[in-house]
Amino acid sequence: MSNVSISTNKLTIGYRAQSTEYTVQTDLNFSLNAGEMVCMLGPNGCGKSTLLRTLAGLQPALSGEFEIQASGVRSQDAKSIALVLTERLSMENTTVHDVVAMGRYPYTSFLGGLTAEDERIIDESLKAVGFGDTEVSKTFFNAHSDGEKQRILIAKALAQQTPIILLDEPTAHLDLPHRILVLRLLRQLAHEQDKTILISTHELDLALALSDRILLMTPSKGIRLDTAENLKKADAFTSAFGMDIFNPLG
Repeated sequence: MSNVSISTNKLTIGYRAQSTEYTVQTDLNFSLNAGEMVCMLGPNGCGKSTLLRTLAGLQPALSGEFEIQASGVRSQDAKSIALVLTERLSMENTTVHDVVAMGRYPYTSFLGGLTAEDERIIDESLKAVGFGDTEVSKTFFNAHSDGEKQRILIAKALAQQTPIILLDEPTAHLDLPHRILVLRLLRQLAHEQDKTILISTHELDLALALSDRILLMTPSKGIRLDTAENLKKADAFTSAFGMDIFNPLG
């Protein structure tokens, strides 16, 4: 059985406003596999966030197709895809436990009650992102640093128990040690839990070092999906960014 979890066919992404369409990217063709972390790189405005939101079902594709395969079954729901957006969240009087518990909503009853199994998954998700102390779950989300909040949100995505996790700039508000920690963690989760993890990021150096493959997006020339080494050899980064990003002094 193929391990392809996301595939696109001539996908066009963008926005519709009343009778007007704004196209961001056209004719996107690529496939992502289970068990790999792919970092999506490209200049601002090239469509990274738009692609993530389209794959997550938050906005419709303008044309073309994409397919989500979860356990060999075509699907696109909250049991297949978890999405972690870049917006800073402020949750007054909300505990860490309650934030992570939001990931269980696709599985809870109409009244939203949590079972013993739900509680076990919440605890395991927090442990997976480095919070082994069970007392952490009782603390308030807003009492934590940006780096800790990001790990908590990743735990929420893990609690959702989806084979696919999409993340939009998960390290945007973090210092260097936490940026490294978060991307290392996501790579580990992809490999050890056989998840497909697609990350939109501007962390060029960390993406090159830690990702299994790079999805390189350009404003007008579509995308390329390959290893960092192959993209470097093809000088693809210079084409995408319009400059030699590996030689900033020129």
